[in-house]
Amino acid sequence: MNQKTKKRIKIGVIITSILFILMNIIAYFHAYKFTHFDTSENLRTSQPKELSIFQKLKALTFGVNNPRPINSNFPKRAFKVVKLQSNKQIECWMIKTDSAKGTVAMFHGFSSNKSSLLNKSEIFLEMGYNTILVDFMGSGGSEGNQTTLGFYEAEEVKSVVDYLKSQGDSTIILFGSSMGAVAIMKSCADYHLSVNSIIIECPFGSMLTTVQSRFRNMGVPSFPMANLLVFWGGLQNGFNAYHHNPEEYAKSIHCPTLLFYGMQDQNVSKKEIDQIFQNLSGKKYLKLFPNAGHGDYLKNYETAWRNEVQTFLNPK
Repeated sequence: MNQKTKKRIKIGVIITSILFILMNIIAYFHAYKFTHFDTSENLRTSQPKELSIFQKLKALTFGVNNPRPINSNFPKRAFKVVKLQSNKQIECWMIKTDSAKGTVAMFHGFSSNKSSLLNKSEIFLEMGYNTILVDFMGSGGSEGNQTTLGFYEAEEVKSVVDYLKSQGDSTIILFGSSMGAVAIMKSCADYHLSVNSIIIECPFGSMLTTVQSRFRNMGVPSFPMANLLVFWGGLQNGFNAYHHNPEEYAKSIHCPTLLFYGMQDQNVSKKEIDQIFQNLSGKKYLKLFPNAGHGDYLKNYETAWRNEVQTFLNPK
């Protein structure tokens, strides 16, 4: 090997090393912003389709700005604020109806809060169920600014179930959308929760697939940045994010489960939903909404959603 070839190899190694270091630096900061809400007055980064090429590059380089979710609406019915000490202190709204058949514990999605659940809470109340709406850690009235897309939130699901049982509730249904669905699934798998049934909307198949989907929505390749983001996000938050897999959690769920999915969902694939549904161990029902996106089912399918839930909770 001559000197010229050796020099080229050396330069190639140096450039590759620099690029690898830069990618890890970008992934590190991006992962932190993905799992920690911004408590400043900065505005939320727009959806990928609304961004210019420069804005997409900025978001990909420095991470997406995600302001801490706040509750913008409050129940129109009488409600009680319940504070529970879990891995963080979490705030809940307890809303009761007369002669309740049981209680539906409700859990929101990523970058959301319990006020987003009020419309579905009203449907459950009309069906004769009490509801308890929960702010996960980092959101609304709960403690902190951290989110782990359902990993640590699973313990908060358990804390809510424990609270309801301490209050004498014998019929408990869990409802969750997106991250809330994932938290329920992990909680059922980790703690073997004894609940009557669960209703879950658009859970992702794994932490890696949900991060990859966000890159695809930006119109850029997901490898290797999605993989690095998952690695650093897990390391920063103290868990192996590659093992955060709802497809596996589904195997430990034995109670009756109603699974909703919108066929126009850009964040979760039909393949992920099919695998989750296949892995569920108990009685299971899958309802697809042809023209719905990620969790916006009441917009065009309120009657169908209501009927599916009614039939599931009150089978003939």
